[in-house]
Amino acid sequence: MSEQSGGIVTMIAGAGLVVVMVLAVLILFSIISWAIIAWKFGFVRKSMKESQDFLDSFFDQPNADRLFAASENYRNGSLPRVFRAGYIEYSTGRDRAVSGVKERITLAIKREVNAESKRLTHMVPFLATVGNTAPFIGLFGTVWGIMSSFQNIGLMQSASLAAVAPGISEALVATATGLVAAIPAVMGYNYLTHQIGQIERDMEDFAPDFVDSLLNQ
Repeated sequence: MSEQSGGIVTMIAGAGLVVVMVLAVLILFSIISWAIIAWKFGFVRKSMKESQDFLDSFFDQPNADRLFAASENYRNGSLPRVFRAGYIEYSTGRDRAVSGVKERITLAIKREVNAESKRLTHMVPFLATVGNTAPFIGLFGTVWGIMSSFQNIGLMQSASLAAVAPGISEALVATATGLVAAIPAVMGYNYLTHQIGQIERDMEDFAPDFVDSLLNQ
């Protein structure tokens, strides 16, 4: 294992400036991608758990005032946030006898659903960007490295395997690094997109039931 690591380090150290810059960009992309995946995984998971717990309370507790107080315990859940936005609008209209309460509540809920969607998907598109571009950035580094290798072959006037192999090996490290950066980013993006889509569907299904329950109290 140490010999392989030493070999890779030696290849990177002997690579050209362009290939080293490509590797640096890909490593940076990989670090950022893993940070986003770890952050959003916990963020989305907590939102789903709190939303499910709140939804259980919503069906068990018919009183909106008590439910609003209980919703303060779920600060990260998407459904509690949607509920609070609708309840505040309902409470304002109820206290001031404002006309068109249903429309105002529906609009407040819609605004909060859109805000939640933006909050949930924040930074997630970056994973798709890394997944789409990292292999091509790595390929660019490989092509550049191979071009440099052939140029060196011409200068050395030797086409032996010993002369060609080191340069090509150094160049191929860029492609491998691009794939290492892209694969986790794509997997993380697909997983998070699926989970966020489920939360968005839950919010859309929850909204009409919530409005009806408020107006029927």
